[in-house]
Amino acid sequence: MKLNTANLPDLPIATPSYDRAALTGGIVHFGLGNFHRAHQAVYLDRLMNVGRGHDFAIVGAGVMPSDARMREVLAAQDFLYTVVEQSADASDPQVIGAMIDYLAPGNPAAVIARLADPATKIASLTITEGGYFINAETGHFDPAHPAIAEDGQNPDAPQTVFGLLVAGLRARREAGQQPFTVMSCDNIPHNGVIAREAVVETARLFDPDLAEWIAAQVAFPNGMVDRITPATSDRERALIREMGVEDDSPVFCEDFIQWVLEDDFPAGRPALEEVGVEFVADVTPYELMKIRILNGGHAVIAYPAGLMDIHFVHEAMENDLVRGFLDKIEQEEIIPAVPPVPNTDLQAYFAKVKERCANPKIGDTVRRLCLDGSNRQPKFIIPTIADRLASGQSIDGLALESALWCRYCAGTTDSGAEIAPNDPNWDRLSDTARAARDRPAAWLEMAEIYGEVGRNPGFQDRFAHWLTLLWDRGTKATLESYLGRT
Repeated sequence: MKLNTANLPDLPIATPSYDRAALTGGIVHFGLGNFHRAHQAVYLDRLMNVGRGHDFAIVGAGVMPSDARMREVLAAQDFLYTVVEQSADASDPQVIGAMIDYLAPGNPAAVIARLADPATKIASLTITEGGYFINAETGHFDPAHPAIAEDGQNPDAPQTVFGLLVAGLRARREAGQQPFTVMSCDNIPHNGVIAREAVVETARLFDPDLAEWIAAQVAFPNGMVDRITPATSDRERALIREMGVEDDSPVFCEDFIQWVLEDDFPAGRPALEEVGVEFVADVTPYELMKIRILNGGHAVIAYPAGLMDIHFVHEAMENDLVRGFLDKIEQEEIIPAVPPVPNTDLQAYFAKVKERCANPKIGDTVRRLCLDGSNRQPKFIIPTIADRLASGQSIDGLALESALWCRYCAGTTDSGAEIAPNDPNWDRLSDTARAARDRPAAWLEMAEIYGEVGRNPGFQDRFAHWLTLLWDRGTKATLESYLGRT
C-alpha cells in the first residue's frame, strides 16, 4: 500500500496517533538525510504521540541541488516516511509524521521567510562534518571559501546554510523579534561552538554589528547525537514492501538511540526529556566519550576489515582478529584517555558499542565506516594519540590504526582488489599513501591532519614499523603480531 495521508488508517504498521493536520512548524531543518530522519525526527514523533510538541513540527529546507530529489520523493508521500528500528532479533517499522513541509532548494526567499516567522523557534542542522567550511590548516571556519564569500557579497540571496541563517536572523532583528536557536545535530565535537563561529563570521562579512548581535543574543547549544543509520538502497525499499508498505524513502537503523543536549533554548523548545533526550549543563564529557570510544572504535574496525575484503560491519565483528584488535586498543589506549562521564560506566558503554556493531540486521557497511578519513581521523583518533603522547603513554595500537588507514588509502586490499575512491581528498591521499610505502614519514607529513603528532619521533617509529609490516606480510599477519599471536 502506498504511503500517504489517505492510506494511514489502513497501513499494516504503526502510524502517528496525532492529527498531523493540527501540527504547526516550529523547527526549520537543514539536511534531511537518513540520520536526521531516524534521530531528531523520531524523538519529535514520539513526543507528538504522547500529546506534546505539536507546535514544533519540522519544516525541511533544501539548499543543495541534490535536495530537490529528496523533496520530490517525500512530497509525493505527504512528507511521511517509514523508520525501521532493528535489533538482532526483531524489526520494528513505524511511520514518522513529524515533518509537515520541505522547502525546495533554489528559493532562498522562501527559506528566509520561514526562518523569520515568529513561530520558528529552532533552526537545526545535520549537514555532515564536511559542511561547516572548516579550514583544514587552522581548524576554524573559513570565511574566504568561495561559497561563503559569495554570500557575503549577496546577503539578500544567500546560497549556503550559514548565509540563510544569517539572513533569517537579520530579518528577526529588524522586526524586533527574539532570535531562533541554532541547534547543530552533526557528529562533531562542540558542534554548537562550530555552528556559532560559522554564523557569526558569515554575518561579519557584510554587517559587523549584526555579527556582534548574533554572538550576544543567539543560542547555539552543543549536543551529542548517536544512532547507526546506513544509507537506503533498493534492498531496504524491497524490505519495506515485504512489510506491506510502498515507501520510496524508508530509513533502516539500529534500535539504539541517544541524544545529550545542552539546555539553552531562549525561544523555547519541545519537552524532549519526556521521550529520552538527556538535557545537561555541559555536553563535553558525553561528547568525548562517544567520539573516542564509538567513533574511534569504528575506525579501528573499518580499515583492517576493508583491507581483508570484509563487506559488512557485523561480519567484521565476527572476525576474531578485528574484534581482538578493537578490544585491545580500546582497553589499553582509548578508554584510559576518556575522562569520567556523569552517571556512565565506560566499560558498559563500550560493551554496548560492540553489541551495536555486531547487530546483523543493520547491514552497515565497512566502506561507510572507512569513508572520509581525512575529516574523521583528526577528530576521532589523533586527539587521543596526542593526549597519550603528552602523558608519556603507549600509542602502539593507535599507530597501527593510522598505518591501516594509510595502507587502505593506497587503493587496493590485501587480495589486490581495487578500493574505489572513498574520501573527498582521495587522489591526494592515495598518492601520499603509495609514497609512504617506501618512506612512511610522507604520510605523517600531512600537517593539516596530524599536526604535532606527526612530528613525534616515538609515533613516527611505531607508525613506520606497522606500515612496513602491513606491506610485507599483510593485514592478517600484522594483527596477529599486534595481538601477540605469532
